[in-house]
Amino acid sequence: MMKRKLEIWTFFTFALLALFIVFLIYPLFGILQQSVIDENGRFTLEQFHKFFTNPYYSSTILNSFTVTIAITVSTLVLGIPFAYFYSFYQLRGAKFLFVVSILCCMSAPFIGAYAWIMLLGRSGVITQSLAKIGINIGSIYGFKGILFVQALKLYPLVFIYMNGAFKNIDNSLIEASTSLGCKGINRFFKIILSLSMPTILAASLLVFMRSFADFGTPLIIGEGFRTFPVEIYKQYIGENGTNHAFAATISVVAILVTALVFLIQKWVGKRFTFSINALHPVEKRRPKGLMGVLIYLYTYGLSGIAILPNVYIIYLSFRNCDRSVFKPGYSLINYTQAAKKLLVRSIQNTFLLGFLSLALIILISIIIAYLVVRRGSVLNNTIDTLSMLPYIIPGSVIGIALAVSFSKPPIVLVGSLWIMVLSLVIRRMPYTIRSATATLVQIPYSIEEAALSLGSSKLKTFIKITVPMMANGILSGAILSWVAIVTELSSAIILYNNKTITLTMSAYVAISRGNYGIAAAFSAVLTILTTISLIIYLFVSKSEDVKV
Repeated sequence: MMKRKLEIWTFFTFALLALFIVFLIYPLFGILQQSVIDENGRFTLEQFHKFFTNPYYSSTILNSFTVTIAITVSTLVLGIPFAYFYSFYQLRGAKFLFVVSILCCMSAPFIGAYAWIMLLGRSGVITQSLAKIGINIGSIYGFKGILFVQALKLYPLVFIYMNGAFKNIDNSLIEASTSLGCKGINRFFKIILSLSMPTILAASLLVFMRSFADFGTPLIIGEGFRTFPVEIYKQYIGENGTNHAFAATISVVAILVTALVFLIQKWVGKRFTFSINALHPVEKRRPKGLMGVLIYLYTYGLSGIAILPNVYIIYLSFRNCDRSVFKPGYSLINYTQAAKKLLVRSIQNTFLLGFLSLALIILISIIIAYLVVRRGSVLNNTIDTLSMLPYIIPGSVIGIALAVSFSKPPIVLVGSLWIMVLSLVIRRMPYTIRSATATLVQIPYSIEEAALSLGSSKLKTFIKITVPMMANGILSGAILSWVAIVTELSSAIILYNNKTITLTMSAYVAISRGNYGIAAAFSAVLTILTTISLIIYLFVSKSEDVKV
């Protein structure tokens, strides 16, 4: 009897391994195959030669690295001081600052780009207002625009991570450094930042991966500044013809580049790895005098600028509009027109795809977490590693991989609802897996042993004891997965059709067609949905250590 029960978990191991091989490894291998096998079935490196010898294409690597490194550095410069003020001072409205920060970094990336065009574009409100008094702020498009939009969107990731690190610093270390004459700025750089180096590296990697793989922002605001993900999309679905083999080639290069960056960060991270526990947490001080004023100006000023696109989009959704021209007055005309332009279907698809994907994500994540924590083995650790691969792969690459692999027998999914679900599960499962795993690690195995000693089977103990105890962690991760699902663009733009269009895709399509009022309505609904989801997350998790 015991042998049969043990085989249940062995079955889960091999079943999950088979699923990852079929739906992740096989599609990625399909991209590699398409990049090196020509139409006649012969091996060739012609597409790679074309990419690396033509500066028009190879420059996208340099462009992506240049803007991504600039974004990463900018987010550290903005986010670390923000986290320091938040963690070491008693700020009024601290919870508000935290919620605003979460909303900024988890909202759909392209919405921020679209809103900033409305504000700082050639005909933007701020641009025109400043021009009337003789101030020319220049163009927001290209490298500067991508850097500006992404830095404001992603600095909260640094803040969230660093907040957790600063809370773990023992106050006795601060007192010891003070007694030795290390104070003020010197203490901040020599002691506090040194102790936080592992977290700084982790936050840097997360920002780098997010910005490197971002598709919507450079597509909307980049203009002549071409980046990797945008070039992949244009080669796969281009207005001037498509080249699927070349798109696959660029995708392979993207995978290799992101994997290399990930491995370098891991190697560097190990050199700085150490653990600290705050037996005596840092006591927050009240900001006073001029320094206090500057702290409030910085934290609230930066938060206000970062959240401005989300607020402005909601405002624009109620303005009268004729395609790309906003007119005086307010009404619900944008929402009524959006209702005629797939609003209801987009909302239905967003929830249908979201709930189907989330159900699968929760189920798979619970099983993987249990296999990794309670039944660690080479195979189970391999499954855990495979589940994290999409974390470092651009979404457009995942979309192309699935489209290439499942457009012909034996498995045809292209054009169906299920290929969208598959993409969302693959892309957004890591959030819930990490959260579920972290929660299960903290649950003593002795509780399960007690249930087993009372005659409960292992599977029954897992379902009735372990899973309920993991509930908060699972739910927290699931809500973050949900937010990422409803704002997904980079893979969805490859796989969607008119029947499976979502709110995010509807907003993007409206922007690309110059229907700015309708785009504002779609974006406003998406922003409100994201906000509600994140408020629920904060209520459920009751934590400020958000793993995004």
